[in-house]
Amino acid sequence: MRITEILQVLSDSTRLRMLRLLAQEELSVAELQEILEMGQSRISSHLGLLRRHDMVSDRKDGKKTFYNLNPEVTQRFDLIRFALVEESEEEFWKTDRSALSRIVDRRRRASEKYFDEVAGRLGKNYVPGRSWDAIGHFLLRLVPNISIADLGAGEGMISQLLAERAKKVYCIDSSKSMVRIGKELAKKNNLSNLSYKHGDIEKVPLSASSVDLALMSQSLHHAHRPEVALSEAFRILKKNGQLIILDLKKHQFEKARELYGDQWLGFAENQLYRMIKEAGFRKVKVQTVAKEGVEPHFETILAYGQKV
Repeated sequence: MRITEILQVLSDSTRLRMLRLLAQEELSVAELQEILEMGQSRISSHLGLLRRHDMVSDRKDGKKTFYNLNPEVTQRFDLIRFALVEESEEEFWKTDRSALSRIVDRRRRASEKYFDEVAGRLGKNYVPGRSWDAIGHFLLRLVPNISIADLGAGEGMISQLLAERAKKVYCIDSSKSMVRIGKELAKKNNLSNLSYKHGDIEKVPLSASSVDLALMSQSLHHAHRPEVALSEAFRILKKNGQLIILDLKKHQFEKARELYGDQWLGFAENQLYRMIKEAGFRKVKVQTVAKEGVEPHFETILAYGQKV
């Protein structure tokens, strides 16, 4: 861009005002109209010229378009940077800054109003994009560099995610088909730290004190002897290792045995707490964390224990 072009753009007071505003805040055409008290066509015409000279950039958000100052321009040209100094003495700049503050405050109040209205009900209300599936993916990205045993892993959906951060993940399952499918997925996703082993959670094919975390996600109610499975989890954990269980809360849906191959119709909180304690774990916690909205309204319990 030539100096003469820069001078031509900056010589117009409206364009200079717009640049100063957009240096402070990203704004829509409607917001610029309100601040500058000008019609849409005039605002759009000036924005078009500023875009042609790469002085502003735009961002579409649905039907709205937002504009801001292109920071590269101010870095390259001292003349533009000097023209945008905030300590401007022009009277219109004081008015513009006041109007800009009003718009920013209005945005903030609109957001605060919504959350004030739903305070205390936020967990019960629909929030776009917030699902347990999405939250689970997010939290699994926070896994530290540890070794994990996923006991009764199936094809290892959870382990596939855990392996992206963990040091080593072992998937144990009694189904040869599940192990085969899991190995194919691990190879496809280049997860060399994900190992599948055919075995029973009541006789885990891992050495004693070999993992930092033992995970049982909806697998304990498939065990013939869940207390033995818990003892095996205790055996393979290192000192200070942790056990995490997600399973069904006690229910009366008898068809689960036929439909899902369940051995147990879930566990009562007190029952699971006692079994984990008797397996040798300490700092045990058990709580109900979810309930399905459709029949038979299965509930999920989350349990935790530590090998101390």
